[in-house]
Amino acid sequence: MLGFLRRRRLRKLRSSSGETLLMHVGDTPESVYPFLGKLIDEFSPEIIVHTGDLVDNVKLERKPELLPLYRAGLRKLARILKGSGAELYIVPGNEDEPKLVREFFGDAVVEPGTVVEIEGVKLALGHTWEDVAGVEADFKLYGHNFRVIPKGLNAVLGVNFLFLPSGKAVRIDYPVGTDTYRGYKLRRGL
Repeated sequence: MLGFLRRRRLRKLRSSSGETLLMHVGDTPESVYPFLGKLIDEFSPEIIVHTGDLVDNVKLERKPELLPLYRAGLRKLARILKGSGAELYIVPGNEDEPKLVREFFGDAVVEPGTVVEIEGVKLALGHTWEDVAGVEADFKLYGHNFRVIPKGLNAVLGVNFLFLPSGKAVRIDYPVGTDTYRGYKLRRGL
């Protein structure tokens, strides 16, 4: 029910605000690519920020031999993101191969800790919360784990939509099972 209400709020804001819409994602396994494509089609963000681990079901850091699978997943995601027509900002994560990310996304790739100003709003972009914690910015966009910091928007917790310059934010949950595809193990109480 909450997801429905958030989407309805996002639709209402999108149709009435006239502001620039930024979509922030991160730590995306291939299973969510169709979901991201639908969100892009529905809300037409002008800017998309991906804060790393672009093919999060392939853990290159631990299994570099999976590079061909990673490349195939990266190709799929690049088609979706570049096909959106949005301005892109891509921060490589610990599970990414920076050379391949640059091959697919070119000048859209930025280093962790980069600050961009859009519509007068300063955004710090990083893969982890540590990349942006000490950076002066209006919003800090990151992912990697479940940590929440002041002024932070964490893409592991959901797809963040940010209206600029007002700073109104709406988070849409990823589909059920996304954390499993990411390889996260859920804690169970005894």
